[in-house]
Amino acid sequence: MTEPVPLFVRKYGDKGPVLVILHGLFGSSDNWHTLARRWAEEMRVYVPDLRNHGHSPHTADFSYEAMAADVQAWMAAEGLDQAFFLGHSMGGKVAMWLALHDPERVSGLVVADIAPVGYGDEHNLMHAAVFRAFEVLDPATLRRRSEGEAVLRSVVPSAAVRQFLLKNLERTPEGTYRWKPNWRVLKARYAEILKPVDGPPYPGPTLFLKGERSPYIRPEDEAEIRRLFPQARIVTVPGAGHWVHADRPDFVYEAVQDFIRKAPPAAS
Repeated sequence: MTEPVPLFVRKYGDKGPVLVILHGLFGSSDNWHTLARRWAEEMRVYVPDLRNHGHSPHTADFSYEAMAADVQAWMAAEGLDQAFFLGHSMGGKVAMWLALHDPERVSGLVVADIAPVGYGDEHNLMHAAVFRAFEVLDPATLRRRSEGEAVLRSVVPSAAVRQFLLKNLERTPEGTYRWKPNWRVLKARYAEILKPVDGPPYPGPTLFLKGERSPYIRPEDEAEIRRLFPQARIVTVPGAGHWVHADRPDFVYEAVQDFIRKAPPAAS
């Protein structure tokens, strides 16, 4: 049995339905700050850092089951019986795992640009450059983040991805920098991230948000989505890549807001 770790969690709002947002690989709760504040006008929004990310503990045990166990333990400690879940990429698979294995805890499910299927070499190649970036940049040598940009330029061609990675640098008490993600464990356990999720079908309301320019939800994945999530709607986010919430924040805001407003009342 996986031993849960205590999660660092950002909280927004004090009334309305509960929304829990789970970030993707190499991400953190910071990535959702702007949208979380907007949803908090009508909801109680919680955004945890998943294990080995952000300010949450580092551990050698890393799997969807382990991450879901952390969320379950945090909800129990917080006194939350149910919540709507929004998960992006890796966080979407954590949210799907919870819906499939602990459905009474999930009032409704929004999955941002990931399918419940396994992923192969094409995604391995995309993340190889990111792991290379962690290897070549020693944050302890930096005096400012901008120096890291120059180092990463040789291994990460995309300026947007470089900026995303640099957000994972934090200043130490000594005035140097360090990586927030436990990237060595993430690399060693990378096969776990590529695995599919499965379980008894989740009967609750489900929304998949697919980036129009993203390869993560393919036409051939839709049958598996509908097998596991028979109530699923699949909505394309126009013009968006994999980071749908960064590319089209207003669209994602409205889609999630509308989904939660129209969801049937949770069973007592």
